[in-house]
Amino acid sequence: MRLATLRLPGGRTAAVRVEGATAVELPAADVGALLALPDWRERAAAGGTRHDLSEADPAPVVPRPGKIVCVGLNYRAHILEMGRELPAYPTLFAKYPEALIGARDDIVLPAASSAVDWEAELAVVVGATVRRADARAARAAIAGYTVLNDVTARDYQYRSAQWLQGKTFEATTPIGPVLVTPDELGGGDGGPALEITAELDGETVQRADTGDLVFGPADLVAYVSAILTLRPGDVIATGTPGGVGHARRPQRYLAPGSRLVTRIEGIGELVNTARAEGAGDA
Repeated sequence: MRLATLRLPGGRTAAVRVEGATAVELPAADVGALLALPDWRERAAAGGTRHDLSEADPAPVVPRPGKIVCVGLNYRAHILEMGRELPAYPTLFAKYPEALIGARDDIVLPAASSAVDWEAELAVVVGATVRRADARAARAAIAGYTVLNDVTARDYQYRSAQWLQGKTFEATTPIGPVLVTPDELGGGDGGPALEITAELDGETVQRADTGDLVFGPADLVAYVSAILTLRPGDVIATGTPGGVGHARRPQRYLAPGSRLVTRIEGIGELVNTARAEGAGDA
């Protein structure tokens, strides 16, 4: 099953089930609202008004998640190539909903930063309320997966030991275009093993396999739910592989007009153009 939140011509955000070139409208305002319904799977399987996807604009697949929990340093190959030991526990930080944008929206480069970087990531979307989950409950709580780019202002991130300030600038983080349920992606208990890439102006700058995650999706749901209750629509961004601009020599960052494509096999792609803050604003 593939779910999306679309901006329709009438201006109303609707939850839909994507079928080829058409989308079937569902009885919820967005995917987050749909997942809050106990029978969301049954409702998503029901029929409804069809919409041509060429006339719709993808909004953030979950526009207002209650929590966005992000993970740092979570790809084995990337950690080892930097000469570090694999972590015993996940490194966690947060992001706020104001940072989220749709799969085709512009990334707004904050005027305060001169070092805005890319981070292609697989994101987990929670589909059930869960607290202190064991492995089985953690797997069952995953509604599906989507694509996220954890666009980061590196100069703000490293102003202190706490990363939050560089991670949640407004209108910087694309997420979508769809949520794909686990049954469509396979991968067993460790989560799906999918190629993940980022392209900057046509050049591939990141390429990895999500099967290389140190802490897989269910591991992260279990770990985070030991700290606080996860609820339907919450998002966990599982971390990025090597190839980010800050680690390059010379360092490389997004600039006005940069075209960033973030793609995960079997899910879809984000295609976002960077623009300066204030440019194109109403």
